[in-house]
Amino acid sequence: MTIDVHTWIGAYPFRDVPHPDPEVLVRVLEREGVKGAWVGHLPSAFWRDPSTGNEALFQATERWPSVLHAIPCVRPDWPQWERALRAVVSRGVPAVRAYPPQWGFAPQDASMLELAAACGEAGVVVQLTTRFEDARQRHWMDTAGDLSGATIRSIARASDRVHVVVCGAGRALVEEVHWGLTPAERARVWWDISWLWGPPEDDLAHLLRTCGAERFVHGSAWPLRLAQTPRANLALLPDDVLGATLTSADAIAKGAQLAIAK
Repeated sequence: MTIDVHTWIGAYPFRDVPHPDPEVLVRVLEREGVKGAWVGHLPSAFWRDPSTGNEALFQATERWPSVLHAIPCVRPDWPQWERALRAVVSRGVPAVRAYPPQWGFAPQDASMLELAAACGEAGVVVQLTTRFEDARQRHWMDTAGDLSGATIRSIARASDRVHVVVCGAGRALVEEVHWGLTPAERARVWWDISWLWGPPEDDLAHLLRTCGAERFVHGSAWPLRLAQTPRANLALLPDDVLGATLTSADAIAKGAQLAIAK
């Protein structure tokens, strides 16, 4: 039993997404044998002010507190973002979402680095999204590019207390960032497996061998992608990495909390 760190509820602005509702997500998790999910509010990624989206997220997930874990969004170039961060941290969230490409941030954006450092001091994980859809599928009005390796590295280096989960990355981005960080920095960055290909490319197997299974967490990108994909790719792993144990979301969140005491 694991936690899916990469799910959303709410409408997607660029195409219809069937049943992006919390009660449907609960049923999907039960069907897939997943005990819970980190849940974001999908529309908020594209809003200038995500605060109302955060409230909608908390209200939508409150019926399932042991299954759906709300992961709110904090925009650090918005007035009084520090107050917004304190407010969501006080509600016991394990992580905070940020969307640098959608906000037009450069890799070294000072406000994003301040948010990352503040999350480290608060003991919550910074969750980043590489992409929502493949570039070939995107609506012409969706002009934000993918999350860059330079942005991830700068966030990981914002503080030695920063813990980062990157969702939706492919093999090239994982390798670019992982081998560009020091061992101490790598130990605070994890990758979900929602966009890592299984057979015939076997990118997931390659990364488990080279980077280590402990650097990866379960994620599906539901409802934009199928929840069955990560389970299928894990089941199709070659014998030498079949049964590899990914890091649990609970362990990452606990590590972020423990870092406060250091």
